[in-house]
Amino acid sequence: MKNTSPYHLDGVPPLKVAFPLGLQHILAMFVSNLTPIIIVSGVLGLPQEQKTFLIQCTMLVAGLNTMIQAYSLGPIGAKLPVVVGTSFAFVPVAISIGTKYGFEAVLGAALVGGIFEALLGSVIGKIRKFFPPIVTGVVVLSIGLSLLPVGIKYFAGGVGAADFGSPVNMTIGMIVLLTVIFFKQFTKGITSTASVVIGTIVGFFVAALFGKVDLGAVSQANFFIVPKPFTYGFAFHIDAILAMVLMFVVSAVETVGDMSGVTMGGAGRETTDRELSGGIMADGFGSALASAFSILPTTSFSQNTGLVAMTGIMSRHVVAVGASLLVMGAFIPKIGALFTIIPPSVIGGSLVMIFAMISISGINLITKDKLEGRNSVIIAVSLGLGFGLGSVPEALAHFPKTIQLIFGGSGIVVSGAIALILNIVLPQDEVEEKETEAKLKNA
Repeated sequence: MKNTSPYHLDGVPPLKVAFPLGLQHILAMFVSNLTPIIIVSGVLGLPQEQKTFLIQCTMLVAGLNTMIQAYSLGPIGAKLPVVVGTSFAFVPVAISIGTKYGFEAVLGAALVGGIFEALLGSVIGKIRKFFPPIVTGVVVLSIGLSLLPVGIKYFAGGVGAADFGSPVNMTIGMIVLLTVIFFKQFTKGITSTASVVIGTIVGFFVAALFGKVDLGAVSQANFFIVPKPFTYGFAFHIDAILAMVLMFVVSAVETVGDMSGVTMGGAGRETTDRELSGGIMADGFGSALASAFSILPTTSFSQNTGLVAMTGIMSRHVVAVGASLLVMGAFIPKIGALFTIIPPSVIGGSLVMIFAMISISGINLITKDKLEGRNSVIIAVSLGLGFGLGSVPEALAHFPKTIQLIFGGSGIVVSGAIALILNIVLPQDEVEEKETEAKLKNA
């Protein structure tokens, strides 16, 4: 009998259920997916018509790469409800490379970096033992905590908004948040699982009443366009490639955290070696595909990890339905324009809760073992230094720019790296060692 449960990994719920659930995944990631290419193309001075074209390519690649993660191409793909989009992490290094060598050098470095990450994924199973719950939990918790300020910025109206933090923006965001909480906690069935979509719709109409919705972008958008690969060529420079490869290591660490957050939050288990390997290979392969379509590298999106954790919806089919909306939007700009007119405060109302749920998934991973002795030291040092440097990036002012970009950003890399190193270096507590031996005997 066909499994139609949206809570099952292989469940195929009917379209009337899958569509709103897939839609809320797209609502959670749409603006973040497009913003990196808008920023980089603007800084590098690309023509307006090229910016519009690259936005369409961004939607196409995000949709295709999400489907690859959900269903796989041979060994490539996690076969998990992992939503893929353009990574913010690559924006600073892309601007640095593009300013020095041009946009072609960004794409060339991204192509090499993507291939490198795909190769890394093929051997990740051999080093999986270095990523126990205490390490992946720190990474997942770091991702959630680092994203909370982003959610609040959306909540307040979006960075650069003239009315940032205004009572109107805060009111809209709060109405969305309360709507999501109400439908999530006090209703059942589709209204509970699609609470983010309902909250967004309510927030959209409230924002329209306040005059915050402009339909001009929809009316001006074209009806049809065909995204084409190799609009720009490739250029290869060793320093640009090295900087980009280091960022792909960062991306791989975040992907490990995101996939752990998906399986822990949606299924209450850790990722398998097959899922981990396929997911990282897809991360690299997808980024190489992105460079072919002249856009920035892609990666798993943490906000969608939080959405899985919040709703428990594990169906790969649901994510694929959302991905199909992105692909359609790539060929029909008016569909994409509909998403772009949603005010930031409306999106922020749900992102605050979604990002917080990522942190909860990290806490669930960390607390699989007792938080005392060795484990407490690993967590304290990794989070302390990670978020310390992330909050005070000027502490690295005398280090090379590449080091500043990687270690002085969100704190995720520092926290994950320290947790990984301390887990290897610090001897296990006597009690913990006995528990580990017992687990191995029972396995």
